Amino acid sequence: MDDSQPAQIYLPSPSQKGGLSLEEAIARRRSVRDFTPESISQSQLSQILWAAQGITDTRLKFRTAPSAGATYPLEIFVVCGRNGIEGIADGIYHYHIDSHSLALCHSGDVRPELAKAALGQEFIYEAAVDIIICAVYSRTLVSYGDRGERYVHIEVGHAGQNIYLQATALGLATVAIGAFDDEQVREVLRLDKQYRPLYIMPVGR
Repeated sequence: MDDSQPAQIYLPSPSQKGGLSLEEAIARRRSVRDFTPESISQSQLSQILWAAQGITDTRLKFRTAPSAGATYPLEIFVVCGRNGIEGIADGIYHYHIDSHSLALCHSGDVRPELAKAALGQEFIYEAAVDIIICAVYSRTLVSYGDRGERYVHIEVGHAGQNIYLQATALGLATVAIGAFDDEQVREVLRLDKQYRPLYIMPVGR
């Protein structure tokens, strides 16, 4: 990690009210694979991450996406490009759900390597930021056995749809990507083997 970068970035508090109705967001939701080089704000990134896995009940620690047995197997990593997020340097970050913050894991723009690991899908490099949703299967399997794998996959679908709808409500665009080499993605992000990447979701304008 680059010591010149802040180790932890506390994101702006997410809003629970918006200008676009749920029905409008559902109707307008599209998968977009064409992004401009424009940056997005920290507030917009904050809202996207909260929609994916944010806490909705501080006492019970319930989240925005339902989870089988509240086992919460999902972990989110954020790949920021150069000038992709206002006030945030390029690098790989881990979203800390309890504190609604980003922890810097490694500095540098790895979007080209991530795009290569995803079979050369160039729009991964073009988007301002890439959100990678990973699973730690053991958290759910310990309660549900092999059946728990299905529950994890159902849960990542919930989180992905939340990202879609929140991006739409913010006037941003995204697409859910499942076509990639798992091990290559894990190596690009320098993740431990317990983390299994399930989705890459570029977000931008």
